[in-house]
Amino acid sequence: MLCPCGSEQAFNQCCEKIITGNSNANSPEQLMRSRYSAYATNQAEYIFHTYADISRKTQTIDDIAQWANETKWLKLVIHHASNFQHDLLENNSAQVGFSAYYSHQDQIFHMRENSNFIMEHNQWRYLDGDVSESSTIDKPTRNQHCFCGSTRKFKQCCAKAF
Repeated sequence: MLCPCGSEQAFNQCCEKIITGNSNANSPEQLMRSRYSAYATNQAEYIFHTYADISRKTQTIDDIAQWANETKWLKLVIHHASNFQHDLLENNSAQVGFSAYYSHQDQIFHMRENSNFIMEHNQWRYLDGDVSESSTIDKPTRNQHCFCGSTRKFKQCCAKAF
C-alpha cells in the first residue's frame, strides 16, 4: 500500500514507522505527513500525542477517532515548509502550508491550512493552524480531471477512494 501522505513510498517505509514509534519525525513537514497518514488510517492516539502540550488540553482521543472514522482522506498536497533548521535556532517553531482533500457525509471538501509546529520534548509537535480555505467540491465525472490537482482523470485517481 502506498503511503497516504502522497510520498509515492510504501506506507511501511514512510509514515507508518513514525506512527508506530519506530522512528521520529525529523522535520515539521514529516510530522505533517505522518499526522495526515494517521488520520487516513485511523490512528487517533498518535494524532493526540503529536499535539503540543498546550494544544492537547482541548483535544480528546475519542473526538479525534470519531472525526477520522467519519472522514475518508483523499489527498495531501504540501505547498511550502519553512526552513525549520533556521527557524528552530531563531524561535523554536516552523510552519507547513498544505491542502487536504477529503470526503465527509457524502461531500468532497478542500481545506487549505498553514500549520504551526514547535519543538517540544526534543520532538516536533503540532501547535495550531490557520485555515485559509475550506470549501465543498463538486464530484467530477469519471473522465474529468481529478479535483485534487493531479493530472489524472478522476476515475484513475480519487474515485478509487469511494
